[in-house]
Amino acid sequence: MIRVMDEGRGRGRYGVHYAKEVAMAMELRSPAFAEGDPVPRKFTCEGADISPPLEWSGVPDNAVALALTCEDPDAPVGLFRHWAIYDMPADQAGLAEGAAQSAGFPQARNDFRKVGYGGPCPPRGHGPHRYQFRLMALSGRLDLPDGSASCAEVAEKAQALAIATAELTALYER
Repeated sequence: MIRVMDEGRGRGRYGVHYAKEVAMAMELRSPAFAEGDPVPRKFTCEGADISPPLEWSGVPDNAVALALTCEDPDAPVGLFRHWAIYDMPADQAGLAEGAAQSAGFPQARNDFRKVGYGGPCPPRGHGPHRYQFRLMALSGRLDLPDGSASCAEVAEKAQALAIATAELTALYER
């Protein structure tokens, strides 16, 4: 929480300023691309297929753990899940480039049927697809087995425990 002094207004009965608490919104960003920008090739199936660097702030003080998912809602088969990493400590402030390869946190089986990150890889000529990275601050740990849970299971359980979320959406087409 951020304490903000109300300037000029909000004086109490005895002329004393009072402070109001304002919740700081959780933010998710990447130094590699901005909201709505294309995902750089190195983070896709046409490049090194490594996870992008991600940074976040504003995690609520009462968060116990964090979960991060990456999904493509524009896939021809419906929602395609590329990544889920979970039970990260609430004080974690981001993930370095390529962190999925050595994250040290549990990761789920994606829709490529592999554990960890699978970068954007839409069908050729299908147009731009959205890749939605979603960070969730959780009221508890998921405690799912590393590598055997699916991204869908992680997302469902994480959404039930989410106390705050932040999203970053990027595009990619082949």
